[in-house]
Amino acid sequence: MRLAEQDLQHAVLVDSYKSPPTQGLIAIARFFEKTLVIAELEARKLRHDPTELLMRAIQPALWLLVFGEVFTRTHVIPTGSLSYLDFLAPGILAQSVLFVAIFYGIAVIWERDLGIVHKFLASPIPRTAIVLGKALSASLRAVSQMVIIYALAWLLGVRLNWHPLALCGVLAVVILSAALFSTLSLIIACVVKTRERFMGIGQVLTMPLFFASSAIYPASIMPLWLQAVAHANPLTYEVDALRALMLTGGASSFGLVADFSVLLVAVAIMVMIGGKLYPRVAT
Repeated sequence: MRLAEQDLQHAVLVDSYKSPPTQGLIAIARFFEKTLVIAELEARKLRHDPTELLMRAIQPALWLLVFGEVFTRTHVIPTGSLSYLDFLAPGILAQSVLFVAIFYGIAVIWERDLGIVHKFLASPIPRTAIVLGKALSASLRAVSQMVIIYALAWLLGVRLNWHPLALCGVLAVVILSAALFSTLSLIIACVVKTRERFMGIGQVLTMPLFFASSAIYPASIMPLWLQAVAHANPLTYEVDALRALMLTGGASSFGLVADFSVLLVAVAIMVMIGGKLYPRVAT
């Protein structure tokens, strides 16, 4: 009898010891489950208007077909062992991801006007899960741009790296970058709250982010003050990682560990800020 009581007490102690970590894992699993629900809900919108993805591919196609081909022939931008078209392709992929994601916040304003935001806020879903779910849905749109730009680059003769690990790395960079810039877009929408102000700020941000990076020319030919700005620009690290992973013979200036670390930390910070500010869009 005493042995049975001792076994029961031991089992209770073991369960109480294991309970907090188990509850923590369950909470994390539920958080990501709710995040994926939001992402799936947002992704359904693509079925209603898939032509949006094709229309967004026109601008990067023009950059590759016109800008890339012309500057490849002129040899005015030093790109080392890479042809200018090879050098440009990862930068145009980064540009496409930026342009898809940076205007994603306007959807939040539309949802506010339709009353959807109020329904989200009344649900038990954590605010950060809502923000992260929307960021993942923006990443799906960016992945479609990745497929289109890979196809264009292949047709133009860009020396692409088709190794499975390299492709997975490019996919990870695209997802992280789209999540970063779409969350930044959501934060702007929560602050300005109107479509007109949002469109103005979005247009002001895209060009400086794009041109103050190494997307279309090496940072080494920039003036020193612009190099300092480029090193603080997350798009620079996105382009650096894409150039190392996407191209045969490509290399990273900062190192892939540094590139991924910057993107991961930036996404985490943006999601936390977005979770705090998201309720403000409804006021």
